Amino acid sequence: MEYTQQFKKLQSVFTSRQKEVTIPDSGIKIYNTEFRSDNSLNGFVNRNDTLITENNNFSYPIFAPVNKDSEKVILLLHGLNERSWMKYLVWAYFLAENTGSYVILFPISFHINRSPELWSDPRAMSDFMRDRNSHLGKIDMSSFANIALSNRLTEDPMRFFYSGYQTMTDIVTMLNSIKNGSHPVIPRTGNFNIFAYSIGAFLAEIILLGNPDNLLTKSKLFIFSGGSVFSNMRGTSKLIMDNLAFEKIYGFYLNDFEKSLKGKNPLVDFLRFNQVGMAFRSMIDFARLKTFRESIFKRLKGQIHSITLKKDTIIPAEGVVKTLSSWSRELQDSVEVWDFPYSYSHENPFPIFNTSLSQEVDQCFDRLFLQAKAFLQ
Repeated sequence: MEYTQQFKKLQSVFTSRQKEVTIPDSGIKIYNTEFRSDNSLNGFVNRNDTLITENNNFSYPIFAPVNKDSEKVILLLHGLNERSWMKYLVWAYFLAENTGSYVILFPISFHINRSPELWSDPRAMSDFMRDRNSHLGKIDMSSFANIALSNRLTEDPMRFFYSGYQTMTDIVTMLNSIKNGSHPVIPRTGNFNIFAYSIGAFLAEIILLGNPDNLLTKSKLFIFSGGSVFSNMRGTSKLIMDNLAFEKIYGFYLNDFEKSLKGKNPLVDFLRFNQVGMAFRSMIDFARLKTFRESIFKRLKGQIHSITLKKDTIIPAEGVVKTLSSWSRELQDSVEVWDFPYSYSHENPFPIFNTSLSQEVDQCFDRLFLQAKAFLQ
């Protein structure tokens, strides 16, 4: 498939404002499906965030395959600080067309259309950026694109956990609706696989390790540009977060988070005794709950495969290898390190070129997604 051409085609037809989007010359359709999130979340939430209505009532796109009776589902999880689905439309289209699966693009809490439109307004966000810099001094990698996330995480590092917890809870609700036959688009099935990118891989690993409601016991997870524990990530980027925000959450989760798990309350009990809570803690650092994490990864042999990129500076390849494979001979083949022959970045692995370089991008896209197809089919 010509990735560059297909990207432009889907970009021209996709909208989240229509319930059903027809793709020209294709039997695949996109259904924007309404979702209402339960924002009580056992109290695991920043109370100010409950007032952001976009996060609680939103829609998510489903790419429906030609065979509408398909009993296969792929959940596609995106990267951190995304404000648009555009990057992922071709990814979802390819997987739907080539695996015959329903492909769900589900937004992480406070991302994409789960965030106020203001957060995507360059003029408004530039004003916030100048204000942040004037109050806190010179900040590296500060930009209008990352100011909303940077401010929020600097103010309350627990938002990183809260956002993931709400997203996980929403995904479990959605998958259960498919499994019990009450989903408005997807036929009843329990056949769920995951394609996860960047921080979406971090979330997917936690869900797979925790296996809430035993929904993912037999599921496969294909990871692209992700898979490392948090301590090996380097999230400072003009498209993700500034250095102050990253240093704040890095210091909090590596130094202070475990110390806060004292006493008895619902949050402490969840993080200490619930399998999903323990999975989150185990994915913070290599040494944290190491036996717990690695014993489950070993049990999941053959169900996880990761392709990471040599020049990725946000989630470096060595951290992915160390997390998923280097500690076990049985898992050596579960991670591959690739390099693309053009200028790419973690945030933009498949850039759009209007030159002959587009052919190289197309070839690399096909190579990666054909491997994903073979693994997830």
